[in-house]
Amino acid sequence: MTQLPDDLRYTVEHEWVRRIGPTSVRVGITDYAQSQLGDVVYVSLPEVDRSVESGESVAEVESTKSVSDIYVPLTAKIIAVNEKLVSEPETLNADPYGEGWLFELAVEDAAALDATLAELLDAAGYQGVIEG
Repeated sequence: MTQLPDDLRYTVEHEWVRRIGPTSVRVGITDYAQSQLGDVVYVSLPEVDRSVESGESVAEVESTKSVSDIYVPLTAKIIAVNEKLVSEPETLNADPYGEGWLFELAVEDAAALDATLAELLDAAGYQGVIEG
């Protein structure tokens, strides 16, 4: 059974988004995504302090099966990346919602972030996508 924490928002591209501050979020790939990928062997992370547009491909996850692009769920600035994944990419498989996060984003306005997060899928909505 795929884990879908209720406190997260989700994208149709299989990313999750967790609010970590008034204007910041943490992004990773879902349990479903990591299970579809198989054993993750390499992660390419974006550059910190880079401004990114919603929908832009900013990272790659390479597994024994394929290479997958990771997209930014909102227009923001990258404020942190999970360096641990460079040396321990398998963390994505072991703990996709915890230690396996990919990057953190910040926006200038909390209200704008509220609105953007409201547009993303909740756990039930994402469940519908993967059962599709």
